[in-house]
Amino acid sequence: MSKRIVIIGGVAAGPKAACRIKRLAPHYEVTVVDQDSLISYGGCGIPYYVSGDVADEKELRSTSFHMVRDERFFEKAKGVKTLTSTRAVAIDRKAREVEVIDLASGRSSRLPYDSLLLATGSKPVVLPIPGNDADGVFSISDLHQGIAIKERLAKAQVGKAVVIGGGAIGIEMAEALTDLWGVETSLVEFREQLLPRIIDWPLAVMLEKHLRDNNVAVYLGEGAEEILRDDQGRVTGVRTGKRTLEADLVIMAAGVRPRSELAREAGLHVGAGGGIVVNTRMQTSDPSIYAAGDCVEIAHLVSGKRFVAPFGSMANREGRVAADNIAGIPSVFKGGVASFILKAFKMSVGAVGLSTVAARDEGFAVDFSLTAPSDRAHFYPGQEIVCLQLLFDRRTRKVLGFQGAGPVNDALSARLDTDAMALAGGATIDDLANVEMAYSPPFSSAIDPLNAAAYVADNLCDGRMRQMTIEEFCLYMDDPSRHPEWTVLDVRHVKQAEPFVERFGASRWLSLPYDEVRDRYTELPKDRTLAIFCNAGSRSYEVQVFLDSVGVTNNIVVPGGFNVIRRMGPEWLPVR
Repeated sequence: MSKRIVIIGGVAAGPKAACRIKRLAPHYEVTVVDQDSLISYGGCGIPYYVSGDVADEKELRSTSFHMVRDERFFEKAKGVKTLTSTRAVAIDRKAREVEVIDLASGRSSRLPYDSLLLATGSKPVVLPIPGNDADGVFSISDLHQGIAIKERLAKAQVGKAVVIGGGAIGIEMAEALTDLWGVETSLVEFREQLLPRIIDWPLAVMLEKHLRDNNVAVYLGEGAEEILRDDQGRVTGVRTGKRTLEADLVIMAAGVRPRSELAREAGLHVGAGGGIVVNTRMQTSDPSIYAAGDCVEIAHLVSGKRFVAPFGSMANREGRVAADNIAGIPSVFKGGVASFILKAFKMSVGAVGLSTVAARDEGFAVDFSLTAPSDRAHFYPGQEIVCLQLLFDRRTRKVLGFQGAGPVNDALSARLDTDAMALAGGATIDDLANVEMAYSPPFSSAIDPLNAAAYVADNLCDGRMRQMTIEEFCLYMDDPSRHPEWTVLDVRHVKQAEPFVERFGASRWLSLPYDEVRDRYTELPKDRTLAIFCNAGSRSYEVQVFLDSVGVTNNIVVPGGFNVIRRMGPEWLPVR
């Protein structure tokens, strides 16, 4: 028996569901409605189109075999009817009809459905500040915005730009403007770090330094208060609480919110976060109406709370599950762990699960292991350092999150993906310590960085290792009066330690190489707390174990060591 399926939304979840339904039930009548004229495009690729990495916007709308996903494609290749430039304005649940308006003619009509899928996506947050409608202010809400931005850049109409928002889109757009086009770009974030609540402070500082090293001016702890414009209404700058930044272009990247108004007006259950509430089969509070993509709330598989996950990859998986159930195949989507990764110039940054702040807010007894190993065998040409932080609960040993920063290659993404699978299954430290990773020197070290991070977490959880936070160490280096009893014990090679000893003096920075500690430990001051410092943290831990064994217990490890500190680039660092 044929059924009428109406899908509202034609970017990610909607087209995925439509095509899946037609494969499972070719006799079903499937109609996709979208208010835009462009559908089924890779929205996450817009910054890369602006940057020039993607040369033509059609590539964002094309299949892997180079067919443009337009109305004709969906009709002829997929058997799906599409109504573009058509807005869904109301859902009549009793009659099972959707009222739509053709935006070109203004004509209204009603589409009957047996099952309805809401894939309405998200909308950008527009800051309620003066000048937010000036000519030259954009948000990355759709592909049209990306095309318009690139046209201005190509016509050399932009010399200076301000990006408002230090989240993923803001960072990617800052790179796009600076790297190819040479635009003088400033990034403004009202919180005290980039990617707040996604990554922790040390990694955020690394990212901040890397952006500045690549000519992006970063202003943290500053909110945009006004967008300035001239007499013709064209943007001229952005005023924060601390300064005025000149601009020919402003990108507003202050986050997104679910488009759930249609669902709310239809009386469907919408959560406190604004997302449509669905069960594991992607059904809303009305069993004949499904929802998927940026507009829904899903379960966080670590915290147990519900959250909105505005990722194209997530939308596609949710769309498939909704399609299965619409076609009569029982299928479930259990939730997610907020997997995230981005590229910023020559650095990749990513996270999965909870950050320290988020874990603490959820009541976990959160602790961390911070490591900085080589991304592949240390002897293999081209190896680079990747900084990894594993978060866990001290009481239960449950893994809460994993995050890192490293080169733009497979090193970070491979570990994030593995940890995402582990988190979804409720993994513990012990699970990650023993997880099997494919090994070959060009790809990894014999002890994989993920295993090593779990080993450190195990030592911490069982009380075999004592550490400070990197923030605490940096605060001390900025102001030694915070811990007048501390002395840094640098166990690296003498030549590596020498610039630090010269700058801070032997009473504050003491050099004693790793392989001499066993013979010379009696020379160490007994009235000082030793902050043990090496390149990556592993030698520091070994020295701590030895010192403890001989009764010198006044010591604490600086996790991640110089590999982490150097990438953060603090002002006190004598070698950069």
